Amino acid sequence: MLRARKPASARARHMMDAPTTTTAAEHADRIEPGVAHETAAEPETEGNEPRIPGGASADALLVRRTLAEIAPIADKVTSYFYALLFVRNPELREMFPAAMDTQRDRLLKALLTAAEHMDDAPVLTAYLQNLGRGHRKYGTRADHYPAVGEALIGALLRYAAESWDEETEAAWVRTYTTISQIMIDAAADNEQAAPAWWYAEVVSHDLRTPDVAVVTLRPDQPYPFLAGQYTTLETPWWPRTWRHYSFASAPRPDGLLSLHVKAVPAGWVSNALVHRARPGDVLRLGPPAGSMTVDHATDTALLCLGGGTGIAPIKALVEDVAEHGDRRPVDVFYGARHDHDLYDIDTMLRLQKTFPWLSVHPVTEEQGRLPEAVCRYGPWTERDAYLSGPLGMVRQGVDVLRGAGVPSERIRHDFLAELAPASSG
Repeated sequence: MLRARKPASARARHMMDAPTTTTAAEHADRIEPGVAHETAAEPETEGNEPRIPGGASADALLVRRTLAEIAPIADKVTSYFYALLFVRNPELREMFPAAMDTQRDRLLKALLTAAEHMDDAPVLTAYLQNLGRGHRKYGTRADHYPAVGEALIGALLRYAAESWDEETEAAWVRTYTTISQIMIDAAADNEQAAPAWWYAEVVSHDLRTPDVAVVTLRPDQPYPFLAGQYTTLETPWWPRTWRHYSFASAPRPDGLLSLHVKAVPAGWVSNALVHRARPGDVLRLGPPAGSMTVDHATDTALLCLGGGTGIAPIKALVEDVAEHGDRRPVDVFYGARHDHDLYDIDTMLRLQKTFPWLSVHPVTEEQGRLPEAVCRYGPWTERDAYLSGPLGMVRQGVDVLRGAGVPSERIRHDFLAELAPASSG
């Protein structure tokens, strides 16, 4: 005889309301309703290890089995997830953009990426801490996380019928609770040091090509970032619609920030920035994020691939190396379809003339795809590699560099979610 089970949302609510990490449990008496409690969200050091279990855990196997089952119907899972979230919590709808076509899968993708990488503690902890800090700009509070978890469990329960059982549900609840706690802790820690967002005034707008603009901003207060990182940006014309843009320079003494923006078809934010923004307009910036930064504790030579406006963070990395007085070899491969699309080649060539350790290689489609062109030089096995540009280029670049013998741990990019390995049962 089958025993009656609690509804998934009820069990999930009960389990996800309770802190699951040692840090959270120790400070549970200080938690106030709706307020994230303070705990340190520091890089991995002795005595402050990441709070994600290492090794191929039983929970990881169950979670990945679920991911494999829902992969062919991810769109349906995503739509049902948001339907549950908004029906049960209508007040959360206003935190999302009016049109959900781009935003629709962003939150669920982040959750699934975290679950997929749950055994890679250092990388995943940094990823989740960035997410937690970044979600402050949406107005996300600690008491929103259980609602999201309940919707996630409800969507998985509906669409992962073959693999779903009580053991799998418990694994997902534990995984999500740990994920959300790390994000909550990171947001609480960040709240003591930085605003949820910055206002930034457009001070110059340089149209380099008919669809590429260099936009320079003056933030309303100091904006700390590292060369190679990116920001999220919201325009006044598309409220609650945020897009990622990399900084095109190392931190400047005057505090100004430069972004390279390409207007893409149906790209609301990019078209507004290229064709509508003018000096005096005020935008909002989220916190800096990204791990595509230079390790100045070493003198390892660099290999940099920048496709299209992906040259922006690469230029920032070159400036960063120069400002630190490094003389390590740096090879930059700058790719575009045609010569006239290499809109920043003059800047890169000027840098090459200034710094003898820098070599710039322009690559157009006539010479072949950018990653393939890189393989005609080399070897690169002892280099730290940095890739920035369209997703397809980065994906191919990662594959080509691995095939050329560059270790995976030496290849850096900011497409963790998009290049997540396929789940296996």
